[in-house]
Amino acid sequence: MLRKIGIGCVSMMATFLGTVLPALAEAAPAAAGDASSVKIALSLAAGFGLSIAAFGGALGQARAVVAAMEGIARNPGARAQMFIPLIIGLALIESLVLYMFVVALILQAKV
Repeated sequence: MLRKIGIGCVSMMATFLGTVLPALAEAAPAAAGDASSVKIALSLAAGFGLSIAAFGGALGQARAVVAAMEGIARNPGARAQMFIPLIIGLALIESLVLYMFVVALILQAKV
């Protein structure tokens, strides 16, 4: 399953790089081209970083919840001991996504 997701991500990136980057490679004056290429690079970095962070955070949270549910299903008496660490773990995973959101906002402010 994870291999199929990886292959799908690689094929989407190859498609993106093959279609969008030649359009961005248009000749422009040196002074104006430098500023616009930096703006484009910052926008792409913010977008890709945020999307990768959101995907990774969702995948991490899903795996954490699955592991907790399996543990509770195997030992229902351990529910109380699993609940607090699960909530703390989910909050820490979500905080990483929020950090990337802040970085994306900072990068967009430079555009």
